[in-house]
Amino acid sequence: MHPPPDPLDSLLDRWKQTPEPPPYLTAEVWRRIAVLDSRAEPRGFVARLEAVFARPSFAITFVAACMLLGLFLAEVRLSRLEAARSTQLAQSYLRLIDPLIEQSTTTTVAAQRP
Repeated sequence: MHPPPDPLDSLLDRWKQTPEPPPYLTAEVWRRIAVLDSRAEPRGFVARLEAVFARPSFAITFVAACMLLGLFLAEVRLSRLEAARSTQLAQSYLRLIDPLIEQSTTTTVAAQRP
C-alpha cells in the first residue's frame, strides 16, 4: 500500500528546478562586471592612503598608536614639569634655611660677567 501523494511534493519538485534568467539580465550583469574590471585604480597618494585606512584593522591600530603616543608625550611633559617644580622647591628650601645662599649666587654670577 502506497500512501497518497503529498500535494507539497509537486511544489518542492518545481522549486528544485532553477529557471534560466532572462537574457537581458545576463547581459546587464556581464556589462556591470566589465565596467568594474575596466576601471583603473587611482594611483595617487591620497587614493592609496584612503585604501589603507579603509581596512578596519589598520585604522584601529593607527588610532591606538596615536593615543599611546599622546599619552607618552603627556607623561614626558608632566615629568619635566615635576622635575622643574622639584628643583624650585629645593632651591626655595635652601634659601629658607640659609638666606646667604641667595647673596653668594648673585655675587658669583656678577663676578663671572665681564
